[in-house]
Amino acid sequence: MKKTCVEAENLSKSFSSGGNLQHVLKNIDLELYQGDFTVIMGASGAGKSTLLYALSGMDTPSLGKISFGGNIISDLDQDGLAVFRRKHCGFVFQQIYLIDGMSVMDNVLAAGLLISKDKKAVIQRAKELFQAVDLPEETQRKFPAQLSGGEAQRVGIVRGLINSPEVLFADEPTGALNSKTGLDVLDTLTKFNEQGQSVVMVTHDTRSARRGNRILYLKDGRILGECDLGRYVHGDKQRHEKLSAFLTEMGW
Repeated sequence: MKKTCVEAENLSKSFSSGGNLQHVLKNIDLELYQGDFTVIMGASGAGKSTLLYALSGMDTPSLGKISFGGNIISDLDQDGLAVFRRKHCGFVFQQIYLIDGMSVMDNVLAAGLLISKDKKAVIQRAKELFQAVDLPEETQRKFPAQLSGGEAQRVGIVRGLINSPEVLFADEPTGALNSKTGLDVLDTLTKFNEQGQSVVMVTHDTRSARRGNRILYLKDGRILGECDLGRYVHGDKQRHEKLSAFLTEMGW
């Protein structure tokens, strides 16, 4: 039986826009499971990123409860949420947000040393992660402006994993990349998931979505349906056909 790592109950999020209240998420009940590669899909404006940010503690819901590892996080203040995120969550964004004046290695160490004061251990963890994403020492000494898009995103993954998070949250991680470099990033995320890392990813891209074992489809702030694809197997045509049929049913 799968172990729940994140749970949302009656999750709702509203914004005020031009004097009108916009209901972005509407009474969502959801469980995310340890070791899964969960993909969140839906049309623009469906609430995908808002859901990702709420589940990860980057944003607070208007109503409802979010539990992470059995601990309720939706009642934490901003300082409490910041500490929680550093310890339990990793993030990979479409825009990588590396600090320009710091080397690649120092960007990663800055995130790691927020949690651990054992610099030697953090450096060792960073080196192991850089090796896992095929970024050599020469690249680690570079500055962000010297990186290709694919290299920068792999650095973003290393930074997201440096504190050994329970869940790695990824918001359109291949959205700004070409086909080849996007595939490299997907291979990297898949590899870590196969090693047990829980991943939750928002994407518009069906190629990216096929990496997930569980697909959630949002429409108008609600989960309209979900699809179980099983574990990713390269070249599995039935996987593509099953996802396509599901998305057609959802009105993609």
